[in-house]
Amino acid sequence: MTEYRKIAEELIDAVGGRENVHSVAHCATRLRIMVNDKEKIDQEKIESINKVKGAFFNSGQYQIIFGTGTVNKVYEEVSGLDIESMSASEQKKEAVKSGSAFQRAIRKFGDVFVPIIPVLVATGLFMGLRGMVMQEEILALFGMTASDVSENFILFTQVLTDTAFIFLPALVAWSTFRVFGGTPIIGLILGLMLVSPSLPNAWDVAGGNVEPIYFFGFIPVVGYQASVLPAFIAGIIGAKLERVIRKRVPDALDLIITPFLTLLIMIGLSLLVIGPLFHMVEQGILDVTTTVLSWPFGISGILIGGLNQLIVITGVHHIFNMLEIQLLAQYKSNPYNAIVTCAVAAQGGATLAVALKTKSAKLKALAFPSALSAFLGITEPALFGVNLRYGKPFVMGLIGGAAGGFAASLLQLKATGMAVTVIPGTLLYLNGQVLQYILVNVIAIAVAFALTWMFGFSDKAKKEVEQVQ
Repeated sequence: MTEYRKIAEELIDAVGGRENVHSVAHCATRLRIMVNDKEKIDQEKIESINKVKGAFFNSGQYQIIFGTGTVNKVYEEVSGLDIESMSASEQKKEAVKSGSAFQRAIRKFGDVFVPIIPVLVATGLFMGLRGMVMQEEILALFGMTASDVSENFILFTQVLTDTAFIFLPALVAWSTFRVFGGTPIIGLILGLMLVSPSLPNAWDVAGGNVEPIYFFGFIPVVGYQASVLPAFIAGIIGAKLERVIRKRVPDALDLIITPFLTLLIMIGLSLLVIGPLFHMVEQGILDVTTTVLSWPFGISGILIGGLNQLIVITGVHHIFNMLEIQLLAQYKSNPYNAIVTCAVAAQGGATLAVALKTKSAKLKALAFPSALSAFLGITEPALFGVNLRYGKPFVMGLIGGAAGGFAASLLQLKATGMAVTVIPGTLLYLNGQVLQYILVNVIAIAVAFALTWMFGFSDKAKKEVEQVQ
């Protein structure tokens, strides 16, 4: 029997046997099991299985953390035990039926924005690289100044850095239609209509160079370049409208009538009602966000850095994706990322302290890779496998996050992108801030590490916790 087959069999036995397993799927780091009766799960037995780094319930799924690579091998062996397997997306659809209305709403919100994030990450990296290349010190190495850079090169970099934000409403409307049961291509076209070159450009209007078009003498109509909320609301209403129309149109005419009526009604509604109204709401949200982030004496850094990982545990942190997207679209910078990355790094620092201080070989084998995972921007193994399990390391991580966030706020760090943190996040600060970025991460890690080492963990406390568990 192979090592991974043994893990698979022990795992299925610990979750209540094959009859208690509805389906199994996996993501990059976790095995996701939907069970029929959660009371039959033996949590202690699962956490004692080799290579398991933690396990918890979230979004209607029992999620067992194995880490990249390992989870694929375990999943193959579990599938070989005649357990029904699903793709992660199929299982997510099943899981969506569970949980409170608020949890389901947050999941849908995340489902809309998460697929957009990779292109915004890439755009942020392009911005960071352009910022590095255009620094006088870098140009001087090649005997150049900013005036020596060709216009064609500048144009090329603008294509890389501006395209995703110019057409952001199209991406948002496409993804919203997809999640809310509409036809994605209709959503895409609706989003493109919102940034049509026939409309006054939003940035030109904001700069005072162009006047909006006024319908009925009082409704301002502009393009919605780099806007998020109007496209999101239009996508929800449009997807539901399409489904209503489709139910009432004869099948023979569906191909023609449904998209025609959906786009006709929605572009009118979007430009005349949804756009003007929710653009004001969006601007209000941005104003509040920037006000909080600009609070003096590092207050915002302390609050956000200290509370971020508490929010991550609840699973509602995806709601902040929209705020980061709005910050980047409006200001081409993201001060939120620098603070959050300290919260992530600090949990890694707390876990590293546990790994170095404990004499338990099993805990060391769990904590070292979990700390590394946190330093690469993924805190779940550290949170659920180590810090939350023993309590105090998590609290020390929160304090470290607040300390790092405080420094990041004082230094006014601003990322060129989003969604990547700690070591990979360095690429978002190549615009002359990389040393400050490293400094705030070191502060977060050092504070969390020192506090955990001195006050947050001991093998004696570990035994007491495990006896209670």
